[in-house]
Amino acid sequence: MAKLCKLSLIFVTLLSTTCAAHPASATEPPADLCTLLPAADVSKTLGQPYDSPKKSDAMKPYRASGDGSDCNYRPTNNHGSVLLFRAYADASPAVATDIFAKLKAYFGAGTPIPGLGDEAYIDNQHGLYVRKGRVRFFLQLTDAKNFAPANQDQLKDLATRVIGQL
Repeated sequence: MAKLCKLSLIFVTLLSTTCAAHPASATEPPADLCTLLPAADVSKTLGQPYDSPKKSDAMKPYRASGDGSDCNYRPTNNHGSVLLFRAYADASPAVATDIFAKLKAYFGAGTPIPGLGDEAYIDNQHGLYVRKGRVRFFLQLTDAKNFAPANQDQLKDLATRVIGQL
């Protein structure tokens, strides 16, 4: 009987350490990348009602780039900035990292935003670039000439909402 208890204890210990060593895999991005940022979240964060996004295919910057979507959110009352959310789901985190680095070199490194996704920065045109796992995305308000620090905080909040779904 003591031998059975000892074997059971060894099995339970082995099982618990094996499960702890393999964390749950990240959630796969949805086929419709625009669903990562619901209009309700945009409305809440930007402080006015926004319509559902108008969707279109985003141009691939490199052949290795995954499929991408442009999601344009317009304010319901047509007063305020249009939000562009452009997202790509690459084949792997390594591919996303490589393309993100190439685009950063092309567009300029901008100002790093620590703690946002795996890597993030804001360029000098106030566009926010974020990489999380195999997903890369970009957020920008169309009215950049009236861009204020509060708008940067809003973009970070929207990015955090997207990251929370990945």
